[in-house]
Amino acid sequence: MPSVISALLKARAFHLVARILLTVPFWGAGIQHAVQWSTVPAEMAHFGLNPPLLYGVALLVTCFVGSLLVILGGRLTWLGAGALGVFTALTIPIAHAFWAMQGDAAMNEFRTVMEHVSIIGGLMVVAAMEANREA
Repeated sequence: MPSVISALLKARAFHLVARILLTVPFWGAGIQHAVQWSTVPAEMAHFGLNPPLLYGVALLVTCFVGSLLVILGGRLTWLGAGALGVFTALTIPIAHAFWAMQGDAAMNEFRTVMEHVSIIGGLMVVAAMEANREA
């Protein structure tokens, strides 16, 4: 590996930018839901999540606190990555049930699920890298 690439991959700023980029979907969703809070209970109820206000608050806390723990790095990275990973995995059967759809809708949801699986993998990598760094 070229030394410039090696240096870049080891740079603290590179790690910070990578963590921020990995969490964009979560803090982006958190901001959107916070700004449009009045629509959150209906969205939660639409997906059968009751009580909807409790699930809405849990969504915001998971998105913001989980992202912050991943971005900051350190001893609690695993907790943030785990919370975001479990949250992402749970959205698949709740909101992206492509197997129960037909045609374009099924394909669009399948693509979303594949993106979710990739994000879960990225969160697993970040948690493992942090654990290895601390070892």
